[in-house]
Amino acid sequence: MGRHAPSFEGKYTKSPTKSTGFYTNLGIDDTYFRNESQAVICVHIIALFGAKVLAYTKHDPSKLSPGITTTEGPGAACESRIDTLFLDNSKPNNAYRLETFRSAGSISATASQQLRYYFINKCVFPDTPATKDAEGRTNINSVSDKGFLEKASENTLEIYQKIMWSVEQRYGPVMEVFEVEGSRERRLVIGYKMGGTTTFFSALSNLYHFYSLYSARKYVEQFSNGITIISLYLNPVPNSNAPPIEHSIFQVMKEASLLFCLPENPFFLPKAPGTHAVQEATYAYCGWIFAQHFCNRLGPAYLQLKNVLDENDPAHAEVLNNIKRRFREETFTRESIEQVIHTHSELIRLLYVNSAMVHYPASDHATELMPTLSYQRLQTIQPLSDEELYDKIRRTVPNKHSLQVLESFLIFNKHILKTNFYQPTKVALSFRLDPGFLPEVEYPKKPFAMFFVIGNEFRGFHIRFRDVARGGIRIVMSRNKEMYSINQRMLFDENYNLASTQSLKNKDIPEGGAKGTILPSIGATPRLCFEKYVDAIVDLLIPGKTPGIKETLVDLYEKPELLFFGPDEGTADMMDWAALHARDRGAETWWKSFTTGKSAETLGGVPHDTYGMTSLSIRQYVLGIYKQLGLKEKEITKVQMGGPDGDLGSNKILVSSDKTVAIIDGSGVLADPAGLDREELVCLAKKRLTVTHFDRTRLSKDGYLVKIEERGVKLPSTLFKSGEIVLDGTDFRNGAHLRFKADLFVPCGGRPEAVNISNMAALFDSEGKPHFKYIVEGANLFLTQQARLFLEKRKVVVFKDSSTNKGGVTSSSLEVLAGLALSTEEYVDLMIFKDGKPSEFYKSYVKDIQEKITENAAAEFHCLWKEHTRLQGAKPRTTISDELSSTLNNLQAELESSDLFEDVPSRNGVMRRAIPKTLVEKIGLETLLKRLPEAYQRALFSSWVASHFLYKYGVNASSVDFFHFARDLSK
Repeated sequence: MGRHAPSFEGKYTKSPTKSTGFYTNLGIDDTYFRNESQAVICVHIIALFGAKVLAYTKHDPSKLSPGITTTEGPGAACESRIDTLFLDNSKPNNAYRLETFRSAGSISATASQQLRYYFINKCVFPDTPATKDAEGRTNINSVSDKGFLEKASENTLEIYQKIMWSVEQRYGPVMEVFEVEGSRERRLVIGYKMGGTTTFFSALSNLYHFYSLYSARKYVEQFSNGITIISLYLNPVPNSNAPPIEHSIFQVMKEASLLFCLPENPFFLPKAPGTHAVQEATYAYCGWIFAQHFCNRLGPAYLQLKNVLDENDPAHAEVLNNIKRRFREETFTRESIEQVIHTHSELIRLLYVNSAMVHYPASDHATELMPTLSYQRLQTIQPLSDEELYDKIRRTVPNKHSLQVLESFLIFNKHILKTNFYQPTKVALSFRLDPGFLPEVEYPKKPFAMFFVIGNEFRGFHIRFRDVARGGIRIVMSRNKEMYSINQRMLFDENYNLASTQSLKNKDIPEGGAKGTILPSIGATPRLCFEKYVDAIVDLLIPGKTPGIKETLVDLYEKPELLFFGPDEGTADMMDWAALHARDRGAETWWKSFTTGKSAETLGGVPHDTYGMTSLSIRQYVLGIYKQLGLKEKEITKVQMGGPDGDLGSNKILVSSDKTVAIIDGSGVLADPAGLDREELVCLAKKRLTVTHFDRTRLSKDGYLVKIEERGVKLPSTLFKSGEIVLDGTDFRNGAHLRFKADLFVPCGGRPEAVNISNMAALFDSEGKPHFKYIVEGANLFLTQQARLFLEKRKVVVFKDSSTNKGGVTSSSLEVLAGLALSTEEYVDLMIFKDGKPSEFYKSYVKDIQEKITENAAAEFHCLWKEHTRLQGAKPRTTISDELSSTLNNLQAELESSDLFEDVPSRNGVMRRAIPKTLVEKIGLETLLKRLPEAYQRALFSSWVASHFLYKYGVNASSVDFFHFARDLSK
């Protein structure tokens, strides 16, 4: 393998016998002799001669090549090494071009293998900027490596130019096949954006070898505009049972897009012990992930135990929680599921055919009717019906564990409503699933819809509980393999719980609850995972609209779907890209409302942190407690989870005047029993810095700061602990929320279930007195339901997240409304900043949003407080909050399908009050009602009526109360 090789001067001398054979008999391309020095060529000759000697000493001259096949010998790893060292991490400032050739002759009279040689050179790009034509397309000559331009023919430049233009218009790969004039050879050209995949070059070799093809020469060219183009010249292997190359090349092209998504698939040759083709291997991989999450791990025994025990009893709840956790960790491991798939490869093949017969797009190509297998087997596989397949699995599989794994594949098949599996430009695999398969014992509330996304670097879900729904997309990062394994097991449950909480939180806005979660592999780039996740879901929202793609997917749902994404942990700065990408993909009407939390300056978004939207609702609960109990804020001690660098944490500091004794964030623990210096906290909050930037000179003698990277830190003797030594800063941070005491605890960040039934005892002193009097749960799911109820039994005033943390969702809802209500021209004029400044319309609209948040939060607080007082504390506020949310959601669903919406005066009266006045005054109610989709209007109408009625009359309101309320709607 040559790299930065000097050119070879003159003709190669043929005098030595071995050298003559090397030059003439092997049929090596002259490029080799032009590019390599005499010294390097001599080393290669000696290496080949040494291999022959070694083969003869082992009495097996036929195996003299170090890389015998694609799966044996050290030479088999060559292309994987090239991927790892030179191609996987390509960037415009660090890119390599590759040329590789196969010798025409064999390496020996006793061995038929050919010699392959690789040339790798670092790209030398022009210093001048890329030039573009009138349509904004890049001129290939302005972004090409100097060596490539010297060698490329006019035909190659023309082909590559067109491929480049196509890649610039798409997010996924572009593939074209060309006939080589005067031969049966075919040229496969693949273009994609740098960084879009890994180990792709070596995976392609495995692919075409699988279909009995070999490459005479291969090229990888990289360009300074971030585009990679691979060119393969493919031929049938001589004297093989290979199908006609027209069929083989078609399969290679179709399956290359699957390899692009999942190049490192353990079920595809050469790694797998079976003989899966790429399509069935990819299906096996997706089923493998599905089974990890959805094999019924608890079973009837757990359900019986759950019916016997009382989940409201903390001891019983802890037993159930521990059993559930253990079942999930030990019942179906990734390794055991993988082994079942390898063991039953023929059943997996039949399961794939069962799925392909439904979801493979209609085609006139006879070979596409069964895209699953190598050509020779196409005639031998007989598709089975669901019943026949289930019967065969039951008769074939020897044990219950394997049976349940394979049954999960059948469940997977039956619940796929649409998938991008067969779309050629995908970057990740996405499935729209009917969530009806979810077991009620684990997921008592059925979602409306779910998406399942699988990429090379990640896996992800999206769940929504109503058709019109909105929620954030969260990236779940893992510090190490152990944490990744835990996150992997809990990913869907976290997504489900977040979406369920969101549905309770969204009770007074049109959109129901939704949430997305993305779990990147260790070392993966979070942004790349997010972009692939979004693109794969958009594939299913606007099928068939990718430029230049004729194929459509099979849609069993048969209804248009529209999702609204929002920012969450790790994705706050990615909302702009998602909206613009949706626009580029063809979402002409809804790209403006596709994401919330967009940049205010460039895309007219309403950022929550800038305007303190989420903090506004939490603040109403804190102020409500102070007012109802006659407390003075400056005398209140507080512990805060979530630091001055975050949205909630920073704004909570800026609007408060309490005595904060401790703040815990991702960087460490900051504490001072005398109260943290308010001026210093405000400074950090305005600069959005972590607690590690706190000026230690502002601490009292009892105060301290422990960073997560610190070890062996001795704490001062304080009211909290005395003279304690912190062995590990990270462990100390992780449990710090359980150690401090104060009047008020406001978690504004942290992982879900940070306070649970297992660690509840740490929140009480030796006399059973709770550490906190009041808890306002700002972070989602910070406390488990059992923990909330247990705290309330001990007289702690707890307000749960679904009630307190709804300012952000209200803001996002009204951001969606602006995107739906304004035309593109109006949106650009009114919502996007001019010269860095917002329009008067924008400023007025933001004030409307803030007023709406304050109004809704205050109304719900008073409703909860009033109901708790009426019942004299007999029912926990947590339970009242849940009942209020459920009653609101149920009433809203009834109203959406009722004829009350058809009463025009009532509808207009509600819409005029539900839509912010700034929007109504600017656009006009009549125009707005023409533009808003009817489904959205019904949701807006019903959410306003339901929330205002129940906040006014309470959860026990009567039908007579509703009659009086509805009578005034038209006013």
